[in-house]
Amino acid sequence: MITEFKSQLIADVGISMGDEGKGRLVYEIIDELKAGSGRRDVAAIVLKVNGGANSGHTAGGIKLNLLPAGVIENDVQTLAIGSGVVADPRKFLWEGEPLEARGYRIFDRLLIDERTMVSDLGHRLLDLAWENYRVNKLCEEPRGSTGRGITPSYMDEVGQFQIQYADFLGDREKFAKKLSARLRRACDTIRYVCGVSEADWDGFFETLTRAEIRANADSIKDGIFPESEFDFRAYKGANPFELDFEKIVECYWAAGRKLAKCVGDVRKACLKALAENRYIVGEFGQSYWLDKRHGFAPNVTASHTGVPEFFQSAGIPVMPVHTIGCCKAYDTKVGTHVFLTQMDDAHPLAAKLKKLEFGTSTGRQRMVGWFDAVEKGDALKYGGYDDIAINKLDALSYSDGWAEGGELLVCVSYRGPDGRIYRGVPRDDAVRRTLKPVYAQLPGWGGDISGVRSFADLPENAKRYVAFCLKSIVDIASSDAPLKNLPNLRYIGVGPLPAQIIKDIPPTSELLKLA
Repeated sequence: MITEFKSQLIADVGISMGDEGKGRLVYEIIDELKAGSGRRDVAAIVLKVNGGANSGHTAGGIKLNLLPAGVIENDVQTLAIGSGVVADPRKFLWEGEPLEARGYRIFDRLLIDERTMVSDLGHRLLDLAWENYRVNKLCEEPRGSTGRGITPSYMDEVGQFQIQYADFLGDREKFAKKLSARLRRACDTIRYVCGVSEADWDGFFETLTRAEIRANADSIKDGIFPESEFDFRAYKGANPFELDFEKIVECYWAAGRKLAKCVGDVRKACLKALAENRYIVGEFGQSYWLDKRHGFAPNVTASHTGVPEFFQSAGIPVMPVHTIGCCKAYDTKVGTHVFLTQMDDAHPLAAKLKKLEFGTSTGRQRMVGWFDAVEKGDALKYGGYDDIAINKLDALSYSDGWAEGGELLVCVSYRGPDGRIYRGVPRDDAVRRTLKPVYAQLPGWGGDISGVRSFADLPENAKRYVAFCLKSIVDIASSDAPLKNLPNLRYIGVGPLPAQIIKDIPPTSELLKLA
């Protein structure tokens, strides 16, 4: 069993296309740190590194978008939001207040960096408008955006129109001037650049209202917020392509002032924790293959999803970091991604898995596919990770129409139309789109394994499957040059609850022999 972390910085990153179950690992990491140190406060900070309310995590059965999964651990001193995050202040309240009502400490632990960028309603409308433009003007498929305004928020960062959380500590009139100018620019862009129709403009407000009422249904039912809290139609102006600027300014200023006590310097908090020999867990949104630079446009996120962003968002010097690469025992994607290993929807395992797979942020049905070791091997080769976590192994057991004798496939390489074998992901998307997966076949297993807590108690075919997946990742990562260090298989998830995990996994050297 692997018990040590090589650094006080631990990065929890995705190595597929997102939705890997990174949020549930935060609890396991903290549990290990406590057990190894004997200190309840050993994990000082859980830091949300990148993205915004577009990255859905589930931790301990709690669905989160903006807050880090460390909320379920009251012993964590600080829930930090890094400067690389874009965040709507109302979303902090919409997530935080219901959690406080359930007994979780949120706002006395929340630390939003002064440089964290404010996302607003204008960004959400722009998000929908650019999707509209892509479909109606460019005749392309929609990206499948969450509509949470993340990409337009980052566009304001690089366009030097930032509004930061430090602005909530200053003068209201200055804030009002900056936000009103940004809203006016959004309205003009939607009308004159995106060429949105009046009917679609009205439809945007309906879309946002439906989405947030759905996302906050429990809070409405519990009486924490009235349904009117999520009615975006209240912010429309008197005429098409106009907004009620004063109403929006007042709404955002009030939300920001509520959070003013939470705004501070994440850099200092991180350095203080390190000086006290305590740990910082960096929780990443999305995954390696959705990075805005290393993924494949337009199906990428607007932030950096790799480990170096840890230091940029926390604002601390580069130093050793222990990285856990998280994936599922099969693959999922959502939106319009090229999905080389996608299962046929008629396959009995696909039918079973699709009953489980819906986006945390959007509720959209995810596509399901076979385990792609090529993507994960490249993520190891170029992104790097020390450990690997494989979640949802239990979902592959025979049941619910997926019957005895069915074989599991693992993609070990790609084949081009000319017969060429690719042992890595081509950087040219035009080439990638022409490829077909090359599969290895492995026998499946029967029985419910959600109660298994020891590797030794897994069915033999389940052991061999995870060992083969790990070996295939290592083979891809070392196809050009030997790896200096082999990753450990640290966790195997066999269910969504914190206790449903296997940790006593043999060293990689033994697993490679088993494979």
